[in-house]
Amino acid sequence: MLPTFLTGLGSAASLIVAIGAQNAFVLRQGLRREHVLPVVIICVLSDALLIAAGVAGIGVLVKNAPVALQIVRWAGFAFLVGYAVFAARRALKPESLNASGAVAGSLAAAIGTCLAITWLNPHVYLDTVLLLGSLSASHGDPGRWVFGAGAATASLLWFGLLGFGARFAAPVFAKPVAWRILDGGIAVLMLVLAVLLVI
Repeated sequence: MLPTFLTGLGSAASLIVAIGAQNAFVLRQGLRREHVLPVVIICVLSDALLIAAGVAGIGVLVKNAPVALQIVRWAGFAFLVGYAVFAARRALKPESLNASGAVAGSLAAAIGTCLAITWLNPHVYLDTVLLLGSLSASHGDPGRWVFGAGAATASLLWFGLLGFGARFAAPVFAKPVAWRILDGGIAVLMLVLAVLLVI
């Protein structure tokens, strides 16, 4: 089961480390050392809920509608290839992450912003529910839940590192070359996952 757990961890990690509104917000909170713990907890628990929904939902779909799984599988393939293309484009034209933007100081504002950035982002449903759910289905029972546990662990590690390690990582993430390397690796991994999904 360890390879399945590590596959889930790697798959989720490749999806959540790209530059985006959620990561930028967590990084900014970490840099300012404002309400880091509640923000990290919201991100981790939200991901865990969405991953569990994806794993459970796709599992039911596999049992009741195998044809639908093929549709989801090829949709996931197209999404992964598209994601790889966008990551490759970001790697060719990297940007630094500006973490010095204004962030509201109150706990309520931080929680509200974090919830909005997390739950109102359509990509979170594609990534965690559809894509990770699709990938987990190929591992059967109970493997899909082990895959899901690995994916949730990746979220815990990433957001914990990003929030609490932000002050150490800021100089690195301020350099475009760091995002070039990161996005290049993501592009390769997304293509590999796309191939694995359809074979």
